[in-house]
Amino acid sequence: MFKKLKVLLLFLPVALHGQIYFPNNESTQVQTTKNQAFTNCKVYTGNGQLLENATILVSDGIIKAVGQNLSVPKNYLVEDLQGLSVYPSFIDIYSNFGISKPNSNYRNSPVYDLPAKGFYWNDNIKAHQQGVSLFNFDSEKAESFLKNGFSTVVTHQRDGIARGTGTAISLLLENSAKRILNPKAATFYSFDRSAAAIQSYPTSLMGSIALLRQFYNDALWAKNNGIQDADLQAFNEQLSLPKIFEVRDHQSALRALKLQQEFGFKTIIKTSGTDYLIVDDLKKAQTAVITSLSFPEAYDVSDVNLANQIDFSDLLYWNQAPANPATLAKSNIPFAFTLADLKKADEFRTNVQKAILYGLSPDQALDALTITPAKLVGLDSKMGSIAVGKQANFIVANGPLFTPETVWYETYTQGVPYVLADRKQIDIRGTYKLSMNNQEFTVKITGTAAAAQSEVTDLAGVKYNSKLSYSRDRLQLLLKPADSLTTNFNRLSANVVNAENIAGTAVLLDNKTVPFSLQKTAAAEKATPEKAPKPYEVLPARFPNGAYGLTNKATKEDVLFKNATVWTNEKEGILAQTDVLVSNGKIKAVGKNLAAGTAKVIDATGKHLTSGIIDEHSHIAVSSGVNEAGHNSSAEVSIQDVVDATDLNIYLNLSGGVTTSQLLHGSANPIGGKSAIIKLKWGEDAANLLFPNQPGFIKFALGENVKQSNWGIQNPSRYPQSRMGVEQTFAYYFDKAVAYKKEWADYRATKNKGLAPRKDAELETLVEILDGKRFITCHSYVQSEILMLMNLAEKYNFRVNTFTHILEGYKVADEMKKHGAAASTFSDWWAYKFEVNDAIPYNGALMHKQGVLVGFNSDDAEMSRRLNQEAAKAVKYGGVSEEDAWKFVTLNPAKMLHIDDRVGSIKVGKDADLVLWSENPLSVYAKAEKTLIDGTIYFDREQAEKLRLQMHADKGKIFSQLLEEKNKGMITIPPKKTEPKHYHCDTLEP
Repeated sequence: MFKKLKVLLLFLPVALHGQIYFPNNESTQVQTTKNQAFTNCKVYTGNGQLLENATILVSDGIIKAVGQNLSVPKNYLVEDLQGLSVYPSFIDIYSNFGISKPNSNYRNSPVYDLPAKGFYWNDNIKAHQQGVSLFNFDSEKAESFLKNGFSTVVTHQRDGIARGTGTAISLLLENSAKRILNPKAATFYSFDRSAAAIQSYPTSLMGSIALLRQFYNDALWAKNNGIQDADLQAFNEQLSLPKIFEVRDHQSALRALKLQQEFGFKTIIKTSGTDYLIVDDLKKAQTAVITSLSFPEAYDVSDVNLANQIDFSDLLYWNQAPANPATLAKSNIPFAFTLADLKKADEFRTNVQKAILYGLSPDQALDALTITPAKLVGLDSKMGSIAVGKQANFIVANGPLFTPETVWYETYTQGVPYVLADRKQIDIRGTYKLSMNNQEFTVKITGTAAAAQSEVTDLAGVKYNSKLSYSRDRLQLLLKPADSLTTNFNRLSANVVNAENIAGTAVLLDNKTVPFSLQKTAAAEKATPEKAPKPYEVLPARFPNGAYGLTNKATKEDVLFKNATVWTNEKEGILAQTDVLVSNGKIKAVGKNLAAGTAKVIDATGKHLTSGIIDEHSHIAVSSGVNEAGHNSSAEVSIQDVVDATDLNIYLNLSGGVTTSQLLHGSANPIGGKSAIIKLKWGEDAANLLFPNQPGFIKFALGENVKQSNWGIQNPSRYPQSRMGVEQTFAYYFDKAVAYKKEWADYRATKNKGLAPRKDAELETLVEILDGKRFITCHSYVQSEILMLMNLAEKYNFRVNTFTHILEGYKVADEMKKHGAAASTFSDWWAYKFEVNDAIPYNGALMHKQGVLVGFNSDDAEMSRRLNQEAAKAVKYGGVSEEDAWKFVTLNPAKMLHIDDRVGSIKVGKDADLVLWSENPLSVYAKAEKTLIDGTIYFDREQAEKLRLQMHADKGKIFSQLLEEKNKGMITIPPKKTEPKHYHCDTLEP
């Protein structure tokens, strides 16, 4: 617990024993002293230190001395705290106290541009905003903080992406002059749009990340260049301030850290309470967190059918969240608590106690509320511990601070007390004889000294309804027979001078006033110690933390497949009864009778071994928006920023033999965002899913979606609105890119360099296309537009890499072959909207016969699990050979993605991305039995069954815990079903 100190703490250099006389020529009235001495108390100074029988000397709200055996100067008002304990009061550095959220500026018609007028071009950026200018002291909310032991908050407007500065506030109810401790204590950020923003951009998480990245670049560019922009200037002035970044989940915490680290910014992450899932990352980043004390409520699982609808990840969160603070502490990650996410402020003490029950020590809890938040925002020289020179911010209590039975008496803020309970109040607990109006009753007063309760019976044992109020030695008791229908009560009141005999007056039901007396007949019964609560078993975190998550991540191993039918996708074709040796994540050998050495041997007799399926067009594993629809060009955004490593579709795709997917931006705008090529390494984080050294790709789009034909907007205003306008949009942006490229070339060629051009992330991407460093995958349907884009590309001297969907590709296959464009199409989709009326299932085969590189993609989370069957349709529709049909979902998409030197076929030296099938992979009866990526088995059908059974067993454990919660009388909430979001090309965020 606390280490006892036997030494005195140093005094400030003031003469405590001297007395200075000043003549008084103004008044003879008594002056209120500002000097206070708190004596005979246990002082928990902070940092795990305890002073027994100590004294605290306070002058004008500042601690002048603290220690043992101190003499109290004559001009100090003494508060004897015999038997009581003093702790540092609390600090919440993530609050919106006294600052209201702006009103929503939602508009039916989209707004794309906004006159800057000296501010940044996007109104979600509010770096110029100062919390101190928005602040209005709210006495009622201040009291709510004070009741919970808080003396200080850092408050800001919890709205927008760049939110400006927050202000450190002392929660003084009266002395407004001393409230502002630091007008600019920290700067605040998030990925969330402002409620007040009227601009459509950003509409997605990746748009928010791109906007912040561009803002940071603009600010650093403008720093020494005299750019007149209030937000950029404010940002640069705030560079030295602590940066606090709010996120909604653990994956976005990693995104925020990555973005901030790009620019060398040290950041405090305000998390959602799932920090336990990324403790290793937080520790590696050496970052501090502000964590939630809002624990999920228990579900009512008494109805079996409803209970089974609860997502397993939600059940795990309920079970694991209370242990989150302890996990942070064990990992030595600095963290602070906040009230920000609590539904009710009175949940605070209960939830701190719950965190302690689940392994957090009381010392660690105290640090998370005192010295740690003080240090994080540079207030530790003023508060956070009880020490000389710091503000007299402390809590007076009658025992260990976080135990349920401890009474908190006062919260002191700069020496000013806020009374929570009267510590001098007479304890009236016990049994009394009540005499009133010639009647006698037995009154038993129980509860706590600060919150007494009453039980009343008459001499015959008949119970009376009663309600006792007792505060500041004033007793009030309402009393009436339990079976009475009257709404009136006998009203008793008395000033308590002596707990043995209490006398007062009663107003009876007939409004007659009579005296009454309470004579104590027995002392209060010693409360039977309640059985100490025990925490529920906390289930281990999974990777990811939901269905089919792994308690231990998959590991690489050497493997020898024996006697398989091997589909090489190379000149060797399909090899019967062949062995494949995998070593160190690579294909080491292909042949017959290979020696296993130390490799694990898998008997593949009668089975088929192929390279992993590659889905060239997918939208699985994307967080918070597949479209950035706020502009007609969003080349600055990147799916790589928003890969969702927890998406169950990763595992489901593995079960269908998929090992690599290109995650594409949607088709909401002509120029979409950059893609992410991922390997489906189930259990790894987003960074480890990214295909290493992947080539750059970007999504373009043509047709109905980009001209907003199907958006349902009453007054569409974004250009383009026609197919002709789509072409002009491309030309406009590539002309800008050509000019941008020249501007930079001229600057680099100049010896006496002046102001550097502004770095524009959008145009940087388009220049990469012009330079052949980034490749286009274009959403397309109609032949006229396909020809248009190829002609436009040739005008700017680049080529369209891949047309996706391309359902009229059979009409222009010769031109595509000449241009060098590949085709990633559907096997047999047609007539699902007007612009695909001419689609035919023979499309893929016809393009293939013209020499076009053809692949089949899914564009759908469900279809991607059976791309092997989609490939088989090329045999049915057009007579493509089985080998070539299989290449439609393996080698050909690898070539489209420029990764065929590493994946797409079974060849010595390539990545061991392999699938073992129960039979011919083109059969509807084929099942993927094992799926390997880089030599690691990420899907095993037998293991999948074990994971399913373990999940059901763990669900049963949690259901038992939830039922126990309900039986204890705890509040429960109805089960809710979390529907997974499946993205398609045209999906827009609400």
